Amino acid sequence: MNVAAILREKRGGVIGAKPGDSVEAVCQLLADKGIGAVLVLRPDGSIGGIVSERDIVRGLAMIGTDLLQQSVDSIMTKTVMVCSSHDTIEDIMHLMTKRRIRHLPVVDDGKLTGMISIGDVVKKRIADTEMEAEALRQYIATG
Repeated sequence: MNVAAILREKRGGVIGAKPGDSVEAVCQLLADKGIGAVLVLRPDGSIGGIVSERDIVRGLAMIGTDLLQQSVDSIMTKTVMVCSSHDTIEDIMHLMTKRRIRHLPVVDDGKLTGMISIGDVVKKRIADTEMEAEALRQYIATG
């Protein structure tokens, strides 16, 4: 299985923020959409960074509530790991675990095509495992 299989099951597009958006506005966006991270997109649509709940908590711990009025580009992670739709779920699980990241933009041929989370990966892995187990049960029952 690969990342493309995860994207086929996801609904909606990539949710993004602008570099000049306030941290407060991004917090509201995360809460409204029920997501844990948002990409910060440049005017040309390319990825400028990513902001996660973890980035916001760290910023609040260092700066305090004044952080909420700052622009999101002041706390975003600027070096963003990406994957492609052709990457395997096993490779993605390894990357996310090794780098301690929970969200990966999906980029194919230089174009942003989606975003996956560790929750998406785990959900797909569990579904695949359950399907394999059922196939084995069927095989044993008919054998």
